[in-house]
Amino acid sequence: MKVELKAGERIDELQRNGYQIIQNENGFCFGMDAVLLSGFAKVKRGENALDLGTGTGIIPILLEAKTEGRHFTGLEIQETSADMAQRSVCLNDLNEKVEIIRGDIKEATDFFGKASFDVVTSNPPYMTGQHGLVNPDMPKAVARHEILCTLEDVIGQASALLKENGRFYMVHRPFRLAEIMVTMSRYRLEPKRMKLVYPFVDKEPNMVLIEGLKGGRPRVTVEKPLIVYEKPGVYTSEIYDIYGY
Repeated sequence: MKVELKAGERIDELQRNGYQIIQNENGFCFGMDAVLLSGFAKVKRGENALDLGTGTGIIPILLEAKTEGRHFTGLEIQETSADMAQRSVCLNDLNEKVEIIRGDIKEATDFFGKASFDVVTSNPPYMTGQHGLVNPDMPKAVARHEILCTLEDVIGQASALLKENGRFYMVHRPFRLAEIMVTMSRYRLEPKRMKLVYPFVDKEPNMVLIEGLKGGRPRVTVEKPLIVYEKPGVYTSEIYDIYGY
């Protein structure tokens, strides 16, 4: 389906099912973290999934391509991002499978009701106000810093939105791992799987992928690490598999 592009926008290929996504070169574009989360998350046949803070809709669209889930919803507070996400859904003829809702993560249960999803995903802002410089461009700042929602907002709402034994998937930064684990446990999202992502085999990890089970028992599996680059500019075979090349 043809869609209208606005000033500064472009269409990028997603390497899955021929899908494409609309992005604004002057705004916040999706990164590897979103793609890795779509590869880590599991949505089973017939399940309904929600992505909190979906941005331009990258995660619901990729999950629709990669899994056998029944329906995928993205919640996004910023009007420009939600508009691009909706047009990307139309671009890929996914209106029956993917829905974009504009709204605040902190009010998610008001939109959808409690215990209404089998899976919740999120690629939330990583930085608090004390971490790093805040980008003067508001869409980028909101995506990177906890301006409109906190880690606790995301985890608390995810727990409320999930059915019992539902699954929560998130990508974040390792330096906040202790806070993530404690907060998830407090909201009955028991950490079950964790994978650290390293840019190179001899560097520190710069991302963590984590799965929590609503009402699960304490027992976490730390999966083998994911290395992004074999050498500068050359991805490892696992990264190529996740991207779909």
